Parts: sequence; structure tokens; C-alpha cells
Amino acid sequence: MAAATQNCTSVETTLQVYLLGSVEFEAILRLQRRLHFEITGDRDQAALILCEHPHGFTVGRQGSRSQIRVEQQELRWRGWPIRWVNRGGGCMMHAPGQLALYSVLPLDRLGLGIDAYLACLGETIRDLLADFSVAGEPGKQADGIWVGNRMLAGLGVSVRNWVTSFGACVNIDPALDLFRHVDTSPGAALPMTSLVRERGGPVRASLVRERLIEHFRARFGFSRIALFTDHPALGVLAHPRPAAVHAWEGV
Repeated sequence: MAAATQNCTSVETTLQVYLLGSVEFEAILRLQRRLHFEITGDRDQAALILCEHPHGFTVGRQGSRSQIRVEQQELRWRGWPIRWVNRGGGCMMHAPGQLALYSVLPLDRLGLGIDAYLACLGETIRDLLADFSVAGEPGKQADGIWVGNRMLAGLGVSVRNWVTSFGACVNIDPALDLFRHVDTSPGAALPMTSLVRERGGPVRASLVRERLIEHFRARFGFSRIALFTDHPALGVLAHPRPAAVHAWEGV
């Protein structure tokens, strides 16, 4: 278990957590845009989206097509789309077994600058890994969390009007051979790793999500959590979770 978490900030605000199943990337972009619009107009709101994506690639502002080592014909045959997105970082591959995290927070309300926010986000993931006896370290380019010389979680964020979007992808147990197709961090000698690989045993994805939510709440100092499993902006989900709403009080 990780040591006691040092809060980055503390606010009397409820964190809205959207705990979703496998969701197409375009649906998450719609939800993220809606939440960003709402939080830009009401700084007392904050949201966290957790989901999984089908296979595909996203390319951030520091990325390029050359980081994807798959020919166009094979991409079409496999049904793997490439999407250019307005976030920091390079290229990320998305796949089942990977937890995608989208954080929509009002940084000015939280009293955080961009560098402090990135540090807190990285520490949240390190706290999570420590719960499973895995020691993660930040990358030299703030592009992810590494275990040894393999990246386990990729980071890539956007900030507009002091409200964040995008966030991180954490490998729980994806098929690691997939990552030979992408140069996630230019110059990395080895492909990405996963929580299951580094722990040396199985990990329940539901427990990973539960621990990540709690570490995120603690790091950013939210007093309460409201948990949702759907949103009208998503439309009809391909693999929804049962509809429910829960409230968690911070300890």
C-alpha cells in the first residue's frame, strides 16, 4: 500500500467521476467537450472520466505519423484509426486492457499552474502503482510514468481557459506485443510495459479504477465524489456499465 498522499490542493468541491466501459474515442471527445464547456462556465465543477478504448492511435502536438510503424493498408485491414488531437505529448496506442483517464479540472479554482498539475497527475499514477508494489518514476520529458526503462503510463494534456482536458493512459493488461507498432516515446529502447507484467501476477481492473479514483481525489483535495456510469453526450454506448449514481464522502 502507498504511503499517505500529500494533497496538491484542497477544495470543498465534488468531483464528478464518469466510470464507463469500452467507449469509442469520438464519444469521449463529445463528453469531454461538453464537460469542458460546463466547467469553463462554472469553476465549482470538476470531472474525471475513466474508460477503455478499442484499438487505435492518437497523435498529440509533439507527435507525427512516423511514430506509427504500420502501413496504411494494414491499418485499414485491422480497422485501427489514427486521430490527431489537441493535447501535449506524442503518439499513444489505445487498446483493450488499458485504462484511459480524462481529467477536466479548473486549474485556477484549484490554485494550480500547468507544471504543478502535471506533477500531481503523475504522482496520482505513481500512488496507484505503489498500491500494487510497483515503483513508477516520471519520465525526463514529462511524457509518462516509467518502470525501469519501459513506460507503463503515457501522459498528454491540454489546457484552455485554465480548464484541463485529456490526461493519461495506464496499461493494466493490454496485449503488449501491440506496442511494437508505435514509438510512444522517441528514443525509448524498449516498448511499453503493463501493471500485470511488472507486478508478476493478475490485477483486477475494477480495483485499479477504484484505487485511481481515490488517489485522484486525495491528490487534488476534493471533498466528495459523485459517481456516474452514463451521460447524454455519449449517446448509445457499445459496452455500457449498468446505470447507477453513487456519492462517496472523502475521508
